[in-house]
Amino acid sequence: MTPSSRCVAVVVGAILAATAGTLNAAAAPAARSTLSGSMPSWANATARAGSPSDSTRVDFRVYLQNRDQASAAVFAMAVSTPGNAAYRKFLTPAQYRARFSPTSDDAAAVSSWLKGQGFTVGAIPDNHKYVEASGTLGQAAKSFNTSFGTYRVKGKTLRANASPLSVPRTLPQVQAVLGLDDSAELVQPNANPPAGFRNARPCSAYWGEKTVQNTPTPDGTKLPASPSAFAPCGYAGVQLQGAYGLASTIAGGTDGTGVTVAVIDAYASATVESDANTYFDRHGLPTFKPGQFRQDVPPGTSRRPENPRQHPESWSGEETLDIEAVHTMAPGANIVYVGAPNNYRDMDAIMNRVVDKHVADIVTNSYGYSTEALPTGYIKPQEDTYIQAAAEGISLFFSSGDNGDETRGVSGATPTPDWPASSPWVTAVGGTSLGVTQNNTRLFELGWETGRSSLTTSGSAPSWSTPSYLYGAGGGTSRIFAQPDYQAGVVPDSIARRDGGAAMRVVPDVAAVGDPNTGMLIGQTQTFPDGAYYDEYRIGGTSLSSPLYAGMFALAVQRHGPYGLANPALYAARNASYDITKAQLGTYPGDVRVDYTNGVDASNGYTYTARWFDVDTPLTIHVRPGYDDITGIGSPNGTAWLTAVTAYR
Repeated sequence: MTPSSRCVAVVVGAILAATAGTLNAAAAPAARSTLSGSMPSWANATARAGSPSDSTRVDFRVYLQNRDQASAAVFAMAVSTPGNAAYRKFLTPAQYRARFSPTSDDAAAVSSWLKGQGFTVGAIPDNHKYVEASGTLGQAAKSFNTSFGTYRVKGKTLRANASPLSVPRTLPQVQAVLGLDDSAELVQPNANPPAGFRNARPCSAYWGEKTVQNTPTPDGTKLPASPSAFAPCGYAGVQLQGAYGLASTIAGGTDGTGVTVAVIDAYASATVESDANTYFDRHGLPTFKPGQFRQDVPPGTSRRPENPRQHPESWSGEETLDIEAVHTMAPGANIVYVGAPNNYRDMDAIMNRVVDKHVADIVTNSYGYSTEALPTGYIKPQEDTYIQAAAEGISLFFSSGDNGDETRGVSGATPTPDWPASSPWVTAVGGTSLGVTQNNTRLFELGWETGRSSLTTSGSAPSWSTPSYLYGAGGGTSRIFAQPDYQAGVVPDSIARRDGGAAMRVVPDVAAVGDPNTGMLIGQTQTFPDGAYYDEYRIGGTSLSSPLYAGMFALAVQRHGPYGLANPALYAARNASYDITKAQLGTYPGDVRVDYTNGVDASNGYTYTARWFDVDTPLTIHVRPGYDDITGIGSPNGTAWLTAVTAYR
């Protein structure tokens, strides 16, 4: 197949068959059309817990189908694929709307129907992708010909419709209705707690500076000889630039200047700019120039506890991490933080706004859903937004997740990649464990899958318990997306066809450091027992990997110009990436982590654990030479990577 026709197979064959044929469903009562994929799989009789009140207030969106969706996908892939005659001939948002978006008449028809049902109609974006509405659950049940129940799912009580939604056949443009069920509350935001945290000492300024052999523990606890290295305190500034071979390039002016990177999260931190500038100043990075950083958030977002299950400040660490990571690798780039007023329902609308207004050249996202088991009607509208991003020349990066294949090594559990990382229209960023030398070069880089051992001191000599899987980079084989053309011939069939049948999309695409035990130092205002003030701590997760990679990709955009979907160019230049294997694992088996028991100081003592690298044996995903489903095609390899990925014109 050509890249263009392959794209149709990916988008139309994998998703449209389930959802964009929304209105090709079997006949519904009273000339209505059933919206396929509109009922969550978790809303089943065995999980039923009760019924919500009809008076419950609901805010939702009615999504509309794009015009000529197959052609939109073909176009987006063509302009993103090196060698295609259409390469880099991107559309403006206005051109995309005129060619592919729902029409104003489509939106007006839906709006009129909603008002006739008694709903209050809210915003309609410029691309007419959805119509916002609000009302009661009773109105929704009547209007969409269903009933609602509450269900116990993963320890939460969530609301969902008990049967598929339907709409009058006079509204053939309706694609999906989102917000009536609580599927989005299953989001895994990787957000960090607002309470103060400090890394205990000893920890190392660089890999191997402090070891069990040369540094005593603060309380005299004896430790086994292996692993010998105490965990790094957290890499920062030129350490990370140097480890990925880009320090001299950045110093020479290829630093992201002229490129805008958007960070999408929920809520907003009131101290993020001052925190970031303090951090940059302490670690040899330029502080933000006037206008280089801005927050684009609704009024009151940082103080709006809209989701009762999560306080707004719980995302402040995520925002801080993302912004400091992007700036570390692209100190010349402009950064815009775009915060949703809640951590679930509005994430899709925020992405749509960033894309339809072309807010940035690159978008990094450190959130995702822990499985692909969302209703297909929830997935398809967002896939349309990702296609529009590619058509406009915007590159989207998503964290691959922090729970491996989501089985946690449990026998019989169903492995799954996270979504949206599994979308063929985004670049999924996996995680690694990284060793940085005293001279700021890469000593080793391994797949991030961590095994944890506790300390045993009851015997004649201290020992570590048998490692148990703790966490690691997300990855695996999609069950809903067909293999995109850029992965064909690169991803081994043993992975792509893991479930039998046709080759499928595999996650991740690329990788960067994510292991919290070899992670990045960040600075943030936190609340400690003695007050709220700025402090620094080490952190990781693919929430770190994505913004770091996005920052490095900003250097490529500065040289090359926009890419749209980055994957075709990245895969074409894969031989210039650093191939992550197990070769160095015997030399660098892991590190020793020292933590304050109370997370803040030594008043309650210390906890010692061994953190072993690349413990993927209980998982279905494994590091291997070439492409693998933990690190993808690998991590950036300095100027060789930058030269290769910018060679296509």
